[in-house]
Amino acid sequence: MKIAILGAGVGGISTAIALKKKGFDIEVYEKSSNINERGAGIVCWPNASFVLDELGMLDDVKKVSGAPTEMRRLTDKGETIGSLNLLKLNETMGYPSYSILRRDLMHVLGGHAKKLGIEIRYNAEVKSITTTPDNLAQAHLQNSKTIKADVIIGADGRMNSVTRQYVLGNNKPVYQGFINWVGICESPKEMFSEMAVCDYWGVGERFGIVPVSPQKAYWAGAIASVTLAERNPETYKSELFSIFEHWPAPIQMMIEKTSLSKMNKIYVHDHDPIKRWHRNNVLLMGDAAHAPLPTSGQGACQALEDAWHLAKILESKMTDINKAFQSFASARSDKTAGITLGARKLASSLFNTDAAFCLERNLNSKMMNYDDMVTGMANAWASGLGMDEHAKH
Repeated sequence: MKIAILGAGVGGISTAIALKKKGFDIEVYEKSSNINERGAGIVCWPNASFVLDELGMLDDVKKVSGAPTEMRRLTDKGETIGSLNLLKLNETMGYPSYSILRRDLMHVLGGHAKKLGIEIRYNAEVKSITTTPDNLAQAHLQNSKTIKADVIIGADGRMNSVTRQYVLGNNKPVYQGFINWVGICESPKEMFSEMAVCDYWGVGERFGIVPVSPQKAYWAGAIASVTLAERNPETYKSELFSIFEHWPAPIQMMIEKTSLSKMNKIYVHDHDPIKRWHRNNVLLMGDAAHAPLPTSGQGACQALEDAWHLAKILESKMTDINKAFQSFASARSDKTAGITLGARKLASSLFNTDAAFCLERNLNSKMMNYDDMVTGMANAWASGLGMDEHAKH
């Protein structure tokens, strides 16, 4: 079976690796000119670490990652309003959590793909997908080449997915009313004495800092915004300082020590959950199928889960592609929809601009039972993976 994967992000490359290990003939096409390092960083939560371990990559990820121990919620004045014990989360799920820069994760994925002999064809932008008389999809590249395969996997992202347009007839993402500035801060001097994630909440504003090592972190500063405007990288620092100038000192340090070349500004979009995941021989996965907001903490993690599920399902049902696609959609739709909607709910709370609402939100956070939250997160994130059978503390 010949499989073409459109997109070489986390989902595309991990799927290529998972399928190659099952013996499938894989081709990967990526519109960029090289491996995509866009984005600051991610936390590989225990469900993602499970998949990385299954694919033989967890040890390499560990080498370039941090191991966060706690996630603290704080106000814009620095008052602690809750703390999540990540070591307990890891113990409950049986796998570690790792904070990693996206560029480093992509290099691990790319290195493993290369070892397996997977060729990633860069500068290969898909312009359209058409259907042949025998109901097989073909992808047409900008250079006029046509991709023909038994299976075409759409891992081409949330913003302009050609495969999503083909499957659903609409690929327009939904703007969710907030802007994210993201960045990577690296210093020759120690900035962190402990590996604690800090999540600061204001009124319609938020700033999160995720250490990767004592000298390195990635961060995101966000504000509610009803309008989309042009982006000018030269003004990113001044924009951030004007918004967060009276927030706690660690935030000022992140903005000050981050070079403009390591900042980006994102008008944050997601997609509504879908009921149709495939059409003919085209299947959606990753952000093309389910693109949760960054408030989920699960975007890349769910793309990795997709890879693991799809490889298992295609191996067992390789003689009936339609049944395989139906099984994949059935396995993934409820979990990913729940994560998408849950992320929207949290975002609507974080970026509420009513001061009274935000005060009540913070009080509720202080009163929350965080042990119960750990249990709830563990149960939700482990669902469908059978992690108990493979636990790796």
